[in-house]
Amino acid sequence: MKLTNDYAQLDPQLCRATQPFMVSDPKLLLWNEQLAGQLHIQSLETAKRAEYFSGQINLPGSQPVACAYAGHQFGHFNPQLGDGRAHLLGEVHTDDGTFELQLKGSGQTPFSRNGDGLCSLAPALREYLMSEAMYHLGVPTSRCLAVVSTGDKVLREKLLPGAIVTRVASSHIRVGTFEYFAARGQNGVVKKLADFVIARHYPELKNSRNQYLDLLQAVIQKQITLINHWLRVGFIHGVMNTDNTLLSGETIDYGPCAMLGVYHPATVFSSIDRQGRYAFGQQARIMQWNMARLAECLLPLINADEKVALQQAEDMIKAIPEQQSTDFVAMMNRKLGFNRPVFERPWIDNFLKRLQTKQLDYTSVFIALTENAKKSTDDDALKDQLGDYYGQWRQQLPTADLQSVQSTMKKHNPLVIPRNHEVEQVLSAAVENNDLHPFKMFLQVLQSPYQTTKNTQRFQQPAPEYDAGYQTFCGT
Repeated sequence: MKLTNDYAQLDPQLCRATQPFMVSDPKLLLWNEQLAGQLHIQSLETAKRAEYFSGQINLPGSQPVACAYAGHQFGHFNPQLGDGRAHLLGEVHTDDGTFELQLKGSGQTPFSRNGDGLCSLAPALREYLMSEAMYHLGVPTSRCLAVVSTGDKVLREKLLPGAIVTRVASSHIRVGTFEYFAARGQNGVVKKLADFVIARHYPELKNSRNQYLDLLQAVIQKQITLINHWLRVGFIHGVMNTDNTLLSGETIDYGPCAMLGVYHPATVFSSIDRQGRYAFGQQARIMQWNMARLAECLLPLINADEKVALQQAEDMIKAIPEQQSTDFVAMMNRKLGFNRPVFERPWIDNFLKRLQTKQLDYTSVFIALTENAKKSTDDDALKDQLGDYYGQWRQQLPTADLQSVQSTMKKHNPLVIPRNHEVEQVLSAAVENNDLHPFKMFLQVLQSPYQTTKNTQRFQQPAPEYDAGYQTFCGT
């Protein structure tokens, strides 16, 4: 296996060459064998994996860099962000596509500003757990290949064990990457970026009449798909800044993320989201806002006539809510067992309001409905919880094909999600007690979220009292 450095070599302004820090005692804590197989790197010497994936030894072909990007953070533009504690190692080319390997927590870079460039163990484990959970839930996402403990301490609110996590994504090009160069008037670099994104992620646009307008539409559709997946499983990202929005349409940055328990669209867990900008029910609107920021960067490429470019981009951005709503309605119908739009948006909105009013657990309601779908009798508990909506749902069930209904529901409603209290418990055991067994048990269950395994029931229980006081923090 030999890495390439395609992105770093695209333009010297995109990245800065920088080497990961040396660490005291690297030890491999987690290794994603399935992902390693997909990347064709499972043959790497086992004894050297800890050194490779802590940056002590460069992988063959690797030329580590830190990438430049800007970003709107909670609506405010920061022109200078960049990889402050991450090193892009290079790309792996496989039959399934191209994937980038990146170390996080691997030391200071030219973009670190006042940061130490390090990561403590709990956030590294959280990133691994959450990204793997999302992958197996069927959500487009970056993934983690490895977690290596460094043997060094990291100073946060107290001294904590240090770790480095290896992230894998089809690319790390963000809306904020485009913003960095557009803000500096470097439209030539913006064009290089756009052409690179088309070649890697949207090759079908290569011969398009207006590649860059079509690129905007393609990225918008990927983001719509992503957000509706988040809404399907109850995922709250927590920090939907433009520097955390990938043009590939993958989920990235699991620092302050959390999962929805009791249904409420205003649910926020991130300690820094004091105004609820990135609340569960706001994520589709914020996605539209982020796409508008991308559109601004692409205007000079869309049309030489600024007014024409602006009108074309505005029309596309304004169409997002209707497109997202159409796909959302189809997704919610599938959660209810229908592969066609039986229930329209007003009914779905009112159904969700019923969940909110009754303070019902989002995941548990759909598990119960799935179990009830094949039964000939009503479920009294569900009838009490859902009121008329339960009866209206039952009336629409095709009695001749209940097997198909339940099969559809089982594909779209997970039996288990990474519930907040369970995540914190396994992280605490790993960090405080040096015990990874609970983590690995939970991970194994999360790798089969639509199937009942011997430990599924153990991790299914909601904890509304815990969630009521729960807060997440940016860690990695």
